[in-house]
Amino acid sequence: MGYSGRYHAASLAAVFIALAIGILIGVGLGHKVVSGTTKNLEQSLKSDLASARGRADDLQGQLNRQNEFEQQAFPALAGRVLRGDRIAVVALGALPDDIKGDVQEVVGPDSPTGAALAEVAVVREPPDLSAIAAAAPKGSEGSKVARDRTALTSVAKRMGRSLIFGGPTFKRFRGAMLDQVSGRPGGIDGVIVIRQQPTDLAQHQASETATLESGIMAGLKDTQAPVVGAERTDTQPSSISFFTSNGATATVDSVDLISGRVALVYALNGTEGNYGVKATADRLLPALRHPRPPAFAAGASP
Repeated sequence: MGYSGRYHAASLAAVFIALAIGILIGVGLGHKVVSGTTKNLEQSLKSDLASARGRADDLQGQLNRQNEFEQQAFPALAGRVLRGDRIAVVALGALPDDIKGDVQEVVGPDSPTGAALAEVAVVREPPDLSAIAAAAPKGSEGSKVARDRTALTSVAKRMGRSLIFGGPTFKRFRGAMLDQVSGRPGGIDGVIVIRQQPTDLAQHQASETATLESGIMAGLKDTQAPVVGAERTDTQPSSISFFTSNGATATVDSVDLISGRVALVYALNGTEGNYGVKATADRLLPALRHPRPPAFAAGASP
């Protein structure tokens, strides 16, 4: 019996010793495996990073070449298309700096298009009905705008026309209806309309603003000048559907891109349609019909 007990004790001791040895061996081997795996992973990640950097450099090079091409292509496609034209910018609500810069690339003093930025007008939103009524002659339709939506539509329509032609309506209502105005109306050959409504309007203010905007657009449309609704690719929410449903002759949804600026030039020159990259666009660009130099006009000798 004593022998049997000593035998079992020895057997258990041997098992524990074997387990301990196995654990030590396993730890050693595991360390080598983990260490080897870590090194392999590190080398793989370094290789992937180097490949990604190389790809990024290639893409940046392609982008730089594309930008260089576009900057050179714009004058070739749009140069002198609007030569001598006086262009007005009408901003409904506000004129953000980013889109202002985009527009200046097309009609600014350094633009190759030959156009002149003749007027910039920012329409006040929501409309100040009390100021409009005070500016109107007593007893006239304009004096009733606070209580008569039809009167507001009529005054806004007249103001839209006056932004192109000038005249008594512009002089009478500019202080009441415009937050900002520079240049002067009169002899305008094309209009760029930009829209950025305030976001915190009460229900009645939103309704009054919608009436004002529709009236302004109707007045611009009546002048027969090209009226182009314009926005950037990142403009949210988009106003393209508003422009098309309110009489714009053309829309451009990508004036921050060279393609959009080219489209804007031809739209101001009278081409109709919806251009750009959004779902509302018919196509990227209009047909690019560059005016021929005077010496090569029909019937002229070369």
